Amino acid sequence: MATNTKPEMAKEEVAVEVEPNTGVPFPVKLDDGKLQLNCVGVRRKSILGLGIKVYAFGIYADNEKLKDLMKSKIGTAPPAPTKEMYDVVIESDVPMMIRMSMTFSNISNTPLVKSGFADDIAGTIKKLNGGKRNDELSKMVMGPLSDNVKLKVGSLIEIYRLSGYVLQTKVMGELVSKVDSELLCKTMIYFYLGHDDLDKEAREKFGMFLLSLF
Repeated sequence: MATNTKPEMAKEEVAVEVEPNTGVPFPVKLDDGKLQLNCVGVRRKSILGLGIKVYAFGIYADNEKLKDLMKSKIGTAPPAPTKEMYDVVIESDVPMMIRMSMTFSNISNTPLVKSGFADDIAGTIKKLNGGKRNDELSKMVMGPLSDNVKLKVGSLIEIYRLSGYVLQTKVMGELVSKVDSELLCKTMIYFYLGHDDLDKEAREKFGMFLLSLF
């Protein structure tokens, strides 16, 4: 007797953008359908005099909300990206996400990753907080992530800025931290978009994306 079966729906293939310095692919949109990729870049650090590519990153955002924000705060498109445009994004609570993919082969030292990242964030907090450093707040980004967790090449860390200035961190899909802090939310976005010494090309590409919203 014949049975009625429906062919399985093929899962939609999502396009990716490859970070050119590391070869790491980033999906251009996430499963929630709202956050979309707007630029990719790489975090470099000098360790023992060597330039190390620690991780590749992609910056995602709710582009519809960013479009509304740009038009309400900026009005008409300037001829080139401006500091004011970046500042509007940093100061807002439009949902965004930084996805980091580990690329350094010796990255498995989780305590070193946590302390190095916290130090980066603490330095940025100092810039935004009238010269006052807040080490306790900076450590909250990674929360109580166990030192027993072994990061490896390809491990993903995702840091979300949610509406209402809530910062949420997932490591390999597991929620490790959720902090209600406007300062910390602004700090995370500023770290990637507020200055061009992290990855100038990524920052400039995000600026061109902002212009495209007008």
